[in-house]
Amino acid sequence: MTPPAARPAPLRVPRRLRPGDAVAVIAPCGPVDPDRLARGIRVLEGLGLKVVTGRGVLRRRGYLAGTDDERAADLTWAWCDPDVRAVLCARGGYGATRLLDRLDWAALAAAEPKILLGSSDVTALHRAFAERLGVATCFGPMPACATLSDPEGPEPRSLAALRAALFEGAAPAPVTGTGALAPGRARGPLTGGNLALLAALCGTPYAMRAEGRIVLLEDVREQPYRIDRMLTQLLQAGCLDGAAGVALGSWVECGDALPVLAERLAPLGVPVIAGLPIGHGTPQLTVWFGAEATIDAESCSLIPLFRDPVAAP
Repeated sequence: MTPPAARPAPLRVPRRLRPGDAVAVIAPCGPVDPDRLARGIRVLEGLGLKVVTGRGVLRRRGYLAGTDDERAADLTWAWCDPDVRAVLCARGGYGATRLLDRLDWAALAAAEPKILLGSSDVTALHRAFAERLGVATCFGPMPACATLSDPEGPEPRSLAALRAALFEGAAPAPVTGTGALAPGRARGPLTGGNLALLAALCGTPYAMRAEGRIVLLEDVREQPYRIDRMLTQLLQAGCLDGAAGVALGSWVECGDALPVLAERLAPLGVPVIAGLPIGHGTPQLTVWFGAEATIDAESCSLIPLFRDPVAAP
């Protein structure tokens, strides 16, 4: 009999933020609305952070925020600058996958690890930083998106969860969903992200490997048949083999997505919970990819087992 695979180790968690830390806002994906960005930056400054921006944060080249080389250069600058403690992606859209073969991974690996925050298209960077750098990253709201940049102010629950995820001395709280699609309880490092990006990464060096991990899946404006197609791709590519459990985030404007999600995921024989406010929509809570977590179908909750790195004596 083949022994069960060992649970994968969590990834390295970079030092979390302290008031007064400098954070860099960059645009690795689509072009950024300047008014939204300005409001989002004010929110970050209200958290006690010093905000610097990449040279190309307001560039526009069609559906991209500048050329691939320009966007890669901003990301490399932000990650390698020793004075910057976190790299915050301004928004998603499209374009992150185009950067993965243009980044100087040796330079990024030589830099001190720091926080990377983003969601949606930034899923590609989460996967690449996990595979190439072994660093845990934050999946949550971005400064130029509606959750943080609404003219009426940031959504309170989302802002509180972001603060708890980013800052030292705070413990990320459990995230509760709306129901379970398959029973059970499981523990493992959290992985996943936006379903369309995970499907697009199949067959690349950055394809998701679910073995022993809890997989978070979410998406926006995808019809059920497209969700079915992308899940089938992940299943047939082996990306979901050995998953410990599945946590389903938001499925905004995705029609009646739950039946196809249940049909395709329940045969994995692992706990599946649904309705977590993670991904798109409001509220939009923040989770750490690569950090240990538990999902419990009875309480329909994702429970972070988060530990800050121990400081050297």
